[in-house]
Amino acid sequence: MRAFYSDTFVLPLPPGHRFPMEKYALLRERVVAEGIVPLERLHVPEAATVAELARAHTPAYIERVLNGQLTAAEQRRIGFPWSPAMVERSRRSAGATIAACRVALSEGVGVNLAGGTHHAFADAGAGYCVFNDAAVAARAMQAEGRARRIAIIDCDVHQGDGTAAILSGDPAIFTFSIHGAHNFPFRKQQSDLDIALPDATGDAVYLDALEWGLQQTFAAARPDLVIYLAGADPYYDDRLGRLSLTKAGLAERDRLVFGYCRAAGVPVAVTMAGGYARQIADTVDIHAHTVAAAAELDRG
Repeated sequence: MRAFYSDTFVLPLPPGHRFPMEKYALLRERVVAEGIVPLERLHVPEAATVAELARAHTPAYIERVLNGQLTAAEQRRIGFPWSPAMVERSRRSAGATIAACRVALSEGVGVNLAGGTHHAFADAGAGYCVFNDAAVAARAMQAEGRARRIAIIDCDVHQGDGTAAILSGDPAIFTFSIHGAHNFPFRKQQSDLDIALPDATGDAVYLDALEWGLQQTFAAARPDLVIYLAGADPYYDDRLGRLSLTKAGLAERDRLVFGYCRAAGVPVAVTMAGGYARQIADTVDIHAHTVAAAAELDRG
């Protein structure tokens, strides 16, 4: 297994900003310190090219992002201000998911230690997401002839609305989102399969729903590749999540997803997606356990 990180490209955020960007650097330090990913298997990704981005985003939106022409309203919708570092990091994060997909298709498993920016639409960013890395990477794998049928399994607490919108009507890419019914985004899009759960769902009900969703996804999609958004934000002490899962429940979630991939013989690229626990160490812990489970899958 190889992993890719883009936390080197730090966003200059205002003091008190609630998005915990430091989680990415802490996660990279953790996976190295614990030997989850050997240092020689950890790489800085290439930035996604304009051509790669354009398979999922409109040329006008890409140009506004790259040239610093986003309006104040567009920047508020994204959640942080434009800067050259924001552009570079967003392109690298999308590039990391592309790289993780290539590795998965050649080696079985690949990991992006960031990514999961599923609120970005074709023509707009939103919810801390500038470019939609899963959509960009899925289209890249098709364009490169590496995969024909792809399933995106989104287990972030928030619906993957941008992913659903960008890929709507594409029969070769199946979108599955399991999320909080009453959480952001409040205007949901239509994925190929949506499971919307009530607040305080808890481990048992969540895992039963997920297993049913995985059965439907693998039967309908028959994927050559899975892109898994392993959000840490269903956690019970997450500031933006409301599904009340425990760390044990989230670990079982990862085992379920990876187990279905293993049983079907389907390679999987993993992204971290959201995580906003009151204690950042909890978010890092959840993400690190996901990476460890991916490494275990890689070992077979």
